[in-house]
Amino acid sequence: MKNLYVGNLPYSTTDEDLRRLFAQFGEVQSVSVIADRFSGQSKGFGFVMMDAKGGQAAIDQLHQSEIGGRSITVNEARPREESAGRRNFGGGGRRDY
Repeated sequence: MKNLYVGNLPYSTTDEDLRRLFAQFGEVQSVSVIADRFSGQSKGFGFVMMDAKGGQAAIDQLHQSEIGGRSITVNEARPREESAGRRNFGGGGRRDY
């Protein structure tokens, strides 16, 4: 399996649009266009999980191709890294001491 990052998407792109685009290269396991949690507006990027052979073909064919007037980025997704100086202590909310 390959997890692909797809960036610079038109804000109107849906999960189904992305699924159709990548399905021509192989079996798509999952698709997720990332949206702002408050407004629901697309953030202009997403992730596609698909078989390794099809994933590489999609990178080769779709990277820097034009979708809706935008040149998209397609590459293998990298694990998220903690930013320097920022630590996730979990939890949240208010504490009264």
